Amino acid sequence: QPDLVERLISVDISPVSTAPVSEFSAYISAMKSVKIPDGLSRSAARQLADDQLSPVVQLPQLRQFLLTNLVEAEGRYVWRVNLEAISHHLADIMNFPHFHKPYPGPVLFLGGSNSPYISSKDYPEIQRLFPKADVQYIKGAGHIVHQDKFEEFVAAVLKFLPPP
Repeated sequence: QPDLVERLISVDISPVSTAPVSEFSAYISAMKSVKIPDGLSRSAARQLADDQLSPVVQLPQLRQFLLTNLVEAEGRYVWRVNLEAISHHLADIMNFPHFHKPYPGPVLFLGGSNSPYISSKDYPEIQRLFPKADVQYIKGAGHIVHQDKFEEFVAAVLKFLPPP
């Protein structure tokens, strides 16, 4: 229902399958294998989980982002997100639904320059589905653009949005 959307911002994702460039499957496996004994403080539990994730999730910023999902429940540390459901449906999550009718409004594809998720090979599909799209990259940002370069991210979003 494009008439319900005035404008659209896509942050570091293209309208194509991202499975070939994604390491999410390995990240989910690493998260599922984290073992934290009962009785640890929150900071000790997070440090232990961080240590266990670091061989697979090498970027400290990404580990910190994943660790925001580690919560205490009934005296145990668990992942807030349903890792089983995500792992069983990862192919669906990493694919973009097929649309034939383009979205006519303004669209900003805002990617991190250090991320593979918006590639020049995706431009034809972006233009087909979003003819008024503008593709921009924030220099030095990875996939988690808003965390890596917060001020630059906010500035790009505010520039794209209409004035209040």
